This record gives sequence, structure tokens and C-alpha cells, in this order.
Amino acid sequence: MHRVLVALLSAFDAVIAAAAAIAAVLAPLTLLWVFGSEHADWSWLWPTAASVWQLGNLVPLPVALPDLYLARTGIESDAAAFTLSLAPLAFASFTAIFAARSGARAAGAAAWATGTATGTGIFAALAAVVALTSRNPVAHPALWQAVLAPAALYGAFALVGALTKAWRDGDDGVVDRLHEWVDGWRGDWPAVPGLAVRGAAVALAALVGLGALATAVAVFARVGSLVALYEAGHVDVVGATVVTLGQLMYLPTLVVWGMSWIAGPGFALGTGTAVSPAGTQLGVVPGIPILGAVPESVSSWLLLVLVLPVGVGALAGWVVRSRLVAGSAGAEPVGPRVVLAVAVSALAGAGAALLAAVASGSLGPGRLASVGPAPGPLAFAVGVEVMVGAAILLLAPRRGEASAPPVSLPAPPASFAGAPVSLLPSMSEDRADVGGSGANAPTFAGFSDIRTPAAADDGEVAEGAERDRPPSVD
Repeated sequence: MHRVLVALLSAFDAVIAAAAAIAAVLAPLTLLWVFGSEHADWSWLWPTAASVWQLGNLVPLPVALPDLYLARTGIESDAAAFTLSLAPLAFASFTAIFAARSGARAAGAAAWATGTATGTGIFAALAAVVALTSRNPVAHPALWQAVLAPAALYGAFALVGALTKAWRDGDDGVVDRLHEWVDGWRGDWPAVPGLAVRGAAVALAALVGLGALATAVAVFARVGSLVALYEAGHVDVVGATVVTLGQLMYLPTLVVWGMSWIAGPGFALGTGTAVSPAGTQLGVVPGIPILGAVPESVSSWLLLVLVLPVGVGALAGWVVRSRLVAGSAGAEPVGPRVVLAVAVSALAGAGAALLAAVASGSLGPGRLASVGPAPGPLAFAVGVEVMVGAAILLLAPRRGEASAPPVSLPAPPASFAGAPVSLLPSMSEDRADVGGSGANAPTFAGFSDIRTPAAADDGEVAEGAERDRPPSVD
């Protein structure tokens, strides 16, 4: 595929990724503007949609509430200015998926550098256009943050998708040369880098799945509290729809919170608060309906959920070990397995810390400036738990791996000692009748002068029988 065509397709992917996400915000806001108010101010539609898109792509929004709003709501002036940085990760996930897909397609055409650079540049340009055309006095991010954060998000995942595809299928370039250098390592070491990344990906995917399961269980277990918060908000159908859509945008964020709760460190809903299997310590919680799923108290039996991340590590270790065994020609050396256990746990911990960083931030003024999981404790907990599980599967001996007791062979006869290899018995080609005797008996090169005692006795008996045979009468 020509590089110009790759660049065009990558640019098209970037445009679709930005336009589709912005349209997903504009559509419900337009319905709200149409049906929610008789005197809607259309000038706020585009800035509001742009601000939501920017927040979803990890752009922090400095918020400054106007004095008129403070007077009507009774909010103190100390809470008039704050930074909103807790991102609805649904938009970031959408951007990441499109970027990874675009990068992989460019790598399939052996032009991943061109595709990644073009897509990232176009996405950065679109982010700049959005930032310059959506300025409003309430939420106005810095221009460099409004451009850099979305572009970095898109470029990072485009590069991940491209390098993954190039490592697996080749790119006729630098990735192939790196792959050839790694393949030149001895023993099982060439498979270690790929298996480490695969094992960490399996562990992170399983942890995210457990986080989603924990979130679903919490919502269904406390659905009554969610309904009560909806009723306390006194919202109509349109308002309830908007609130529900907003919470759905934060669903991936809540899944990361659930993952952190499963791993042990939990998350915070404000300064000085903690929600974890060990206990729940909360203050005043915002009246957002989905936060009604947070348990008010926990049982000590919930500490058993800490076994689940260890099981995730065991799953990752099993996946890595099975592929390592399949590609191994003989016995498995211990070195690569130890390195794999450490690498898988380290990469899984780093990935968990990255998820915690993007799933935490500020939700409002005062104590709400710290919401979400802490990256450091989550990385440590996930790293240790995954290492324990992975080490069990990677370092345990395989079934049947224990060597059988050595079999002692009898020593050769003294007459064979020191015989050269060329004197080993060999069947002559013209003696095919192995079971015959006399002229058809097999002869062995190099051993014609060796007779065993039994053979000597048989020969003497045969000679005696020949002497005692009476003469034949013609």
C-alpha cells in the first residue's frame, strides 16, 4: 500500500474518531436544548459539547462559576473556582480503540511510522480547532493542554497498535531488525519479551473484567439507594435521561474503581475517605445516583476477594507457561521463567497504575479535589498479587517433569573393551537370511575370529558327528 494512501486513511480515522465522539455528546445535548427549555440559549450548545469531549480526552477543565449562579444556588465564594479533572473514560476508550485500529492497519501496510504520525497530527489539529472555537467563561482549559492531552492519547495508542501488529507480522524495517536480534538469543530467551507483554495483557484484562463484575454486583445489590437518589433529585424524564447518560460516560471510570477495590487499595470519594474490602470510611457524598452503589459498611469476609488477583496472576502464568512449553525443544530452564514472573507482574502493576491515574482526579471544590484510586498503592498491590499467582504456575515443576531413576547398563565383555567404533558388528549385504545356518548364516565383520564357548562346543560336537557317520554306499 502506498504511503500516501496510508496517510490519507490514517487522517480519515482521526477525523472519524473525533467527529463521532463529539456527535455522541451533541446529540443528547441538542435534545435537551430542544425539549428541556422553551428559551434555550443555543450559543452554549457547542462550548458545552466541546468541554465534555475535552474532559473525556483527559483535558483538565478549570471551572469558574459566575456570581449570579452563586447567588441563586447559595454556594459559597470559596467553592466558586475549582478544577474538574475526573475524566469520563468512555470517550478516552473510544479514542484509544480507533487509534489502535488505525495504527495496526498502517503497520499492516509496512508504513506504521507514516500512519501514526499523520493520524496523531490530524487529531492534534482537530483538538486545536475545538479548543479555539469553544471558549466559554465557565470552563476554559489552557490551549496547550487542550491540544496536547488528546493528541498524546491518540498517538500513544496508535503507536501501541502499530508496534503490536509489526512485532507479530513484521514491518520490513526497524521492528524486524529488533525481532531478528531478539531471535538470536540462546535457549528460550527469544520468547521472553513477547510472552511478558502477553501475560501482562491477560492479567490486566482479567482485572478489568473483575472490576466490571464488582461494579455490576454493587449496582444490583444497592439499586434501592440509586432509585432513592434519583427521586431526591426531583428531575423529570429529560433530566433523568441526561443524568443517566452522564453516568454511562463514567462507567469505564467506575470499572477501574471496582478493579482497585478488588485488588485491595480501593478508592477515595474525597480527602480523608476510603472505600476498600478492609472497610469503608465516608463523609458527605455528592448526591449522584451511581454513588449510591458504594457500600456503607463491609464484612471481614470480603477480604477473601484479594484471592482473585492472585488467581489472575495464576491465569497469566498458565498462559505464558503453556506457550513457553510449546516452543521449548527440551527441559525448561529456570532463568526465563523467573524473568517472566517478574516482568509480567511489573508490567501488570504499571498498567494498573496508568489506569488508576486516568480514573482519578478532581470532582469539585474542597474535599472533592481527590477522588478515585491512588496509582502507587494499586501498582504495588497488583504487582505483588500477580507475581504470587504467576510464580506458582511458572516455577512449579510440570507433571512428569521429574526425571526417572537412571538405568544402569551392563558392562561390555572384556574382549570388547577398547574396540574401535568401526569394528562394531555389521551385517553383510549378501547375507539376508538371518535365521539360517551354514552358507546362509550371517557373518560379522571384525569378529570372525571370536567364538564363544557355546559355539566352540557346538563345533566340536558337529566334527565328532561327522567322524562317526558311516560311509555312504553308492
